[in-house]
This record gives sequence, structure tokens and C-alpha cells, in this order.
Amino acid sequence: KHGSYLRVVCCCRKKCLLFNDVVLIVATLHTGFSRRAKSFEMILVGRFLEGIGAGRTPHYSMLM
Repeated sequence: KHGSYLRVVCCCRKKCLLFNDVVLIVATLHTGFSRRAKSFEMILVGRFLEGIGAGRTPHYSMLM
């Protein structure tokens, strides 16, 4: 039952945080370039990805 938790803490925490950073960078780029592209949809995609990234961050940082 607790074996998978220890494996996630030891092996996967850094990879999960790095993947979450990539998601947040892509979201920021979508939001930032939406004005230049004159695309309201890019703002929506960026905000959606920011919400996913913000929701996932606390779970990974608690795995200490």
C-alpha cells in the first residue's frame, strides 16, 4: 500500500515538477502571444493550462 508512495517520492518528484513547469511555460506563452496573434482562443487555452498547472503544483510539493 505504501510502497508506491515511496517510489513516487524517490524517483518521480523532480520529473513531475519539471513537467509541471513546462505546462506553465506553455500556458504563459499562449497567453502572452495571444495579443500578437489577435486570438481570443489562445487566452482561453493559456488560462486552462495555467489552471491545470496551479492545481497540480501543491500535490507535488507536498511529497517530501
